[in-house]
Amino acid sequence: MSTDLVIKVGGAAGQGLQTIGVALAKTFKKSGFNVFATQFYLSRVRGGHNTFQVRVSDEPIRAMTEKVDILIALDEESIEEQIEEMTDGVIIFDNDVIKINNNTDTNNGLFFHVPMLKIAKDVCGNKIYSNSVASGAALGLMCFEFDYLAKVLTEAFKKKGEEIIDNNIKAARAGYDYARDNYPSGCKFTVSEPSEDDGRMLIAGNDAVGLGALAAGVQFLAAYPMTPSTGVMTYVAANADDFNVVVEQAEDEIAALNMVLGASFAGARAMTTTSGGGFSLMAEALGLAGITETPAVIFLSQRPGPATGLPTMTEQGDLQFVLTAAQGEFPRCVLAPGTPDDCFYLTAEAFNIADKYQIPVFVMSDQYLADSLFTCERFVPSKVTIERHLMSDEELAEKGEYKRYEITQTGISPRAIPGQAGSLVAVDSDEHNEFGHIDQTIENRILMNEKRMKKLELLREEIEPPRLYGPKDAQITLVGWGSTYGPLVEVVNTLINEGHSVNHLHFTHVFPLPVESISDVLGNSEKIVCVENNATGQFAKLLECETGVKIAEKVLRSDGKPYSPESIIRELREKEVI
Repeated sequence: MSTDLVIKVGGAAGQGLQTIGVALAKTFKKSGFNVFATQFYLSRVRGGHNTFQVRVSDEPIRAMTEKVDILIALDEESIEEQIEEMTDGVIIFDNDVIKINNNTDTNNGLFFHVPMLKIAKDVCGNKIYSNSVASGAALGLMCFEFDYLAKVLTEAFKKKGEEIIDNNIKAARAGYDYARDNYPSGCKFTVSEPSEDDGRMLIAGNDAVGLGALAAGVQFLAAYPMTPSTGVMTYVAANADDFNVVVEQAEDEIAALNMVLGASFAGARAMTTTSGGGFSLMAEALGLAGITETPAVIFLSQRPGPATGLPTMTEQGDLQFVLTAAQGEFPRCVLAPGTPDDCFYLTAEAFNIADKYQIPVFVMSDQYLADSLFTCERFVPSKVTIERHLMSDEELAEKGEYKRYEITQTGISPRAIPGQAGSLVAVDSDEHNEFGHIDQTIENRILMNEKRMKKLELLREEIEPPRLYGPKDAQITLVGWGSTYGPLVEVVNTLINEGHSVNHLHFTHVFPLPVESISDVLGNSEKIVCVENNATGQFAKLLECETGVKIAEKVLRSDGKPYSPESIIRELREKEVI
């Protein structure tokens, strides 16, 4: 890897960290580099200590490392908090805003004063352009081709007119030139842009989920906004007119899922998006989906609880709740994307599973995956199939007597839509018979319960096996699900280079689990370690319960932060796994 740099922007909420970070991420992507960007932010409008990190590499990357090469410090706290992460890097700061001790390392190049406010005011007449000065200064330290940033700024401000575009470019250019002319040793980091832009895109996990829903033909989305899931709702809403989708901001999450069930009962492809306590409110409606066998896609972006917890941070702490939420027992499916590609294709798959099995299907993400930006290949919509599993009018006419909950060998009943000619589609949230009418007899209860649960075993036979990364016969297997994919892949690469025998088994299809294929893979490992962003090893418990595979060693984290490859390797060493 010839280029692997991390640029971090630190400051308080409201100082424009995201503006700087996104502009840099888009600039590097435009030049052809691989980019991974992520943010740490507190749940407040102004103040606090927030960061936005951009990692740039000429090889594929899916995780953030712990070292920082360039820190753009917008406040003093950023220097205090991040200085330990600097190795041989540079801290860009404005000495007119942040006062540092004159005896500190200004001479050895660690601290580099860039008068951002003064430059912005001198060049553009207004200090509000200081963020563009900062972006330009960072690129100046890298001797990076400036035109890429100019193009990004042009696109970013095209709705605001030529004057705003010109001022931002002038400010960025002034910051760029200042860094090139004034940094003591000239360019600190010289990088060579990839020779060709390979046409990849830069996308956040939430946007990829929204795209997947649109590709799958979603027709109705109802949700109540809740961090970090809201991005999916806003993405679908922004494109609703082009794709003929109805998006409803419900009064609360209880209403949102009930609206989805109503739309789905009427034949529309429907989904809801939520997080944390919002899903807790949906639990009763989830049971309604279970007994009425109404398809529903539920996007659940996890954040640390309980209650409000850490609403803008990340965790994988809702799995056990999702598996058992709502009263009674009924089949459900849980999918967990680990990459933007997974976000797109798994969301589309979720709709097909929901329609085929007439069950609720969860797409479980988390704040880390939802808010991070990745470079990735463009999605291929033609790979997405739309499988509705609905009865046509002709099939219904040929059938004669229609039973909504007909007992079948698979447990899946033929699904007609209310209003189709000649048939009554009856539904009851009480236990019902094949026609959908209330029936509380013991015999009927047993029949209906068995019918519903039978679908789970059929789904288990069709579910995709976990993905193996690394050699099949490795001595150590690192097990993960969801957003830990990126850090764990990098851990495997690092450890193999050090001579260790290690692989990674990643689960995107979390429930039900394909028992046989899992046993085949894990049977070759001498040591299995589960890596999860929660305090109790929720997936490890599920794996043992479903397959009998007991995982004694776990690497767990529940402080609200995502894993870095370095943090996983540290724990593996402390536990003497390696």
